[in-house]
Amino acid sequence: MKYKILFGIILINLSLHSCKTTRQINKVIAPKDTTTVFDNKSAEDSIKLVNETIKTFNSHYIDFKTFSAKIKVDIEDSKGKQPDLTAVVRIIKDSAIWMSISGSILNIEVYRVLITKDSVILLAKLDREVQRRSLDYLQEVAELPVDFGTLQNLLVGNPVFYSDSIKSYKQTDQFILMTYVGEIFKNLLTLSADNKILKHIKLDDVDISRNRTADITYDSYDNNAGINFSTYRQIIITEKNKLDIRLNFKQYEFNKELSVTFNIPKNYKSK
Repeated sequence: MKYKILFGIILINLSLHSCKTTRQINKVIAPKDTTTVFDNKSAEDSIKLVNETIKTFNSHYIDFKTFSAKIKVDIEDSKGKQPDLTAVVRIIKDSAIWMSISGSILNIEVYRVLITKDSVILLAKLDREVQRRSLDYLQEVAELPVDFGTLQNLLVGNPVFYSDSIKSYKQTDQFILMTYVGEIFKNLLTLSADNKILKHIKLDDVDISRNRTADITYDSYDNNAGINFSTYRQIIITEKNKLDIRLNFKQYEFNKELSVTFNIPKNYKSK
């Protein structure tokens, strides 16, 4: 696998641990669910219910100063299962995202990356190369409209391509489904009915000619210092081919003292 593709996969990442949970969610995700449904409720009660749900959901948004994690990454594409990877991530909010990406078997570092709000610096360790790119490079390798904030939210577990301007709402015994339509994606969010935490995001291109979809499932929530954090995620991206990524967060910390350094060896050639 080429390094560029490998790096793109890491940027995007960021099977459910329980196949049963996946089946339950898929049963309630269907085109008919984009219609707002309220049974035996007045319009006023319906609006109140939606507003309360959005308020509770928004309260789960992870606001932080620093974040660090060690992630086991499993990847399967059209060629089958790829070698396992380990990603070490450090984030200083709205400032810098630092990554070290290694092959899990031999623990050899393949990539080291520094992403800021206007640039990407990438060290290809095996080739002893350094690449300096603008932030547009994220969109090029991920083939998604990814900016710094989107990548930051992906990594810490916040919703992406989301606004609380909800167009439709439906509730079942186990799940709440809310639809938001943006300029690029139609976003169907699935929340747990009891505590309104994020369980699933389904993104469909507004431009139907692209036929691009992305499914992000959030599972195995942990609560550390009052933060609900999904420690196991699955990301499936489908356009011409299908890409399946599983992220297992082995370690993570919020708001610890954290610094980011990035040294470029003198013998590295620019590309």
